[in-house]
Amino acid sequence: MIFPKFILKITIVGFFTSCALFSADESSNENKKTVLITGAAGFIGSNFLQYMYDKYPEYEFIVIDALTYAGSLENISSEIRNADRFRFVHANINDFETVNSLMCHSDFVVHFAAESHVTRSIVSDAKFLDTDIMGTRSLLVALNQNRHKVERFVHISTSEVYGTAQTQPMNENHPLNPRSPYAAAKAGADRLVYSYYCTYDLPVVILRPFNNYGPNQHVEKLIPRIAASIILNKPIKIHGSGEQSRDWVHTLDTARAIDMALHKPDFSQIKGEEINIGTNRAVSVNDIVHSILKILHKPQYPVLKISDRPGQVDCHIGGNEKARKLLGWTPIISLDEGLAETLKWYLKNPDFCSKLYENSSHPVYVSDNEIEYQ
Repeated sequence: MIFPKFILKITIVGFFTSCALFSADESSNENKKTVLITGAAGFIGSNFLQYMYDKYPEYEFIVIDALTYAGSLENISSEIRNADRFRFVHANINDFETVNSLMCHSDFVVHFAAESHVTRSIVSDAKFLDTDIMGTRSLLVALNQNRHKVERFVHISTSEVYGTAQTQPMNENHPLNPRSPYAAAKAGADRLVYSYYCTYDLPVVILRPFNNYGPNQHVEKLIPRIAASIILNKPIKIHGSGEQSRDWVHTLDTARAIDMALHKPDFSQIKGEEINIGTNRAVSVNDIVHSILKILHKPQYPVLKISDRPGQVDCHIGGNEKARKLLGWTPIISLDEGLAETLKWYLKNPDFCSKLYENSSHPVYVSDNEIEYQ
C-alpha cells in the first residue's frame, strides 16, 4: 500500500469515509503493522516516531497532529516525511470523524497528543481540558468502535498526576494529587482511559513517564530553556530555590518502554495497567543547571532566581519496579550522557532556540498585585 504523504484536514473527510480504503490483504503479513501516533509532531512523539521508523522497516505510520505552538513538521525527519510508509494528517483529535477513520486502519495506537506545559495551564486552562480530556475521550470512543481492528492502545500519561511525592520512590499506588490545571487534565485523561478499560474491556495500557528530555523539546521546558538561554546569551532563570527535584528520563528510554508495551508477547499481563517510566533517581534543578554549565565550560554563567511557580511540585522520583517486572524495562541512558547529547543537539540547532525563546515565558500572578513572566 502506497500512502499519500500528506493529507490535510480540508480533504480528509472525503478520503477516509470508508474503512475499505486499504487493500483487502492489508493484514496478510503478520509482521506488518500500521501504527497511529497522535501528537507525533511534538517532542516525545517525534522521537518515538523516529525510533520506531528505524527499528521496524516493515511498519507503516500515520500521524495526526493539530500543529499547535509545540508541534512542527520540522520535528519529523525529511526521511520519514518523504517515505511511502508514512502519512501525516493535520487535524485535531477532537475531530471524531477523522480520528475514527484513521483508527479503523490501525493495529497499534500511541496517544501523545496533549497540551503539556504547567505554566501555560496556569495562565489559561481551557485548551488543556479540551485537548487532554475530551480529545482522549474522542480516541477512546473510536477505539471502542474499532475494537476488532486495534490490538493495543498505549496512553501516554505523566508523573505530574501524582503531585509532590508523599513516599519515595513513587510507585503506581501513590495517590493522584495533581497540583496544576495541566496535571489535573492529564489525571482526568488517565482515569478516563482506565474507566473505558473497566467498562468496555478495551486493549489499553497507561504509561506514566517522568520528566523527559532530549532533542526537539520546546524551550519553555527546563533543560532546553537553560540551553537556549546560554546560546542566546540570556540569563538562566530558576523558579524559587531550585531545590525542586525531578526524575529525568531521556526520551529514547521512553520510546523503548512504549515499544516494549506494544510488543509484549502476552498483552493480558499489562492490559489495563498503569506503569511508571522513571529512573528511580531524583536530581534537583540546581544540580541540572550545574551539570549543564560544567558540560558547556561556563561555570560563572549568570543564574537568576525568580518567584516559585504556583502549584510547584517539590519532588518527583519514579519507582520503576513495575516497569522492570512487566516490561523488562530499565533506563539505559545515564543523565550525564543524555545531557551531553541533548546539549550538542541544541548547539547544532540555534535557530530552533531563537525561534521559540521569546514566546516561551508567560505572565503569572505571583501575588495579588504582582505579575511575573515565568
